[in-house]
Amino acid sequence: MEPRSRPRIILGLVAFFGLITLFTVGLFMLPWRSEVASDEGGGIDAVITYLLVATGALVVLGHYVLIRFLWNGNGEKGYTRPTPKVEWMWGIIPVVIMMILSEAGVLVVGAPTWKKLYVDRAENPVQIEVVGKQFQWYVRYPGKDGVYGDYDFEEIDGADNPLGLLDDSDAAVDDIVTSKLRLPLGRPVQIRMRTHDVIHSFFVPDFRVKQDLIPGFPTEIRFTPTKLGEYELACSELCGLAHYRMKAPVLVMEPEAFDKWLAAQRGYFE
Repeated sequence: MEPRSRPRIILGLVAFFGLITLFTVGLFMLPWRSEVASDEGGGIDAVITYLLVATGALVVLGHYVLIRFLWNGNGEKGYTRPTPKVEWMWGIIPVVIMMILSEAGVLVVGAPTWKKLYVDRAENPVQIEVVGKQFQWYVRYPGKDGVYGDYDFEEIDGADNPLGLLDDSDAAVDDIVTSKLRLPLGRPVQIRMRTHDVIHSFFVPDFRVKQDLIPGFPTEIRFTPTKLGEYELACSELCGLAHYRMKAPVLVMEPEAFDKWLAAQRGYFE
């Protein structure tokens, strides 16, 4: 490389690594994420931070290699083609590094949280069903008998029976249907999900939980709320023209207040 080109490269290096420094400071010091409100949220944040750090390291490493090639190039001596072995090394080694960082690393960091969300089963979790329907969330609690009532899609009747519950089902009589998701603080909850039409996605950012609702394929997720307050349940899957208004409040209550509220509710057909 000609000497007069090096000042421009130095200026570019200062700008590039300055941006990297600002990004790093922002990542670890500025509050760009909401406060975690679930026991599993910390693990999700750890995966996000790991991915940002890993991909950032790859960007820096890749630019370092590129800059070395530019800096050490010598037009006066001409270009010497590398051997096939060197070309294969430069082609394979970066791919292996990326696979280790992106695949193996994510598995190691994220596996414990995945186990909490989808594998571990707590004793006596709070049972809740969340149903997605253009463009509304419905929440169902199994009532005093602890059993969900039967439903039939053909029985869906607008606001009168939005979930298609069967009025001749004994278990459905005391089921509680509401448009607000209420959760007890510190108790494990098990939420099963289904959709009446298209794909929706259950997403509470403060809990760091997200789960798709797929037609004809009931899904499930488990987590434990750790902070009192009101949050928002959003649909993170584009589900139609009114997707923007498909949201519902999520209220985390003291366990005693939750039990009192649940006991005071009337069943859907009572």
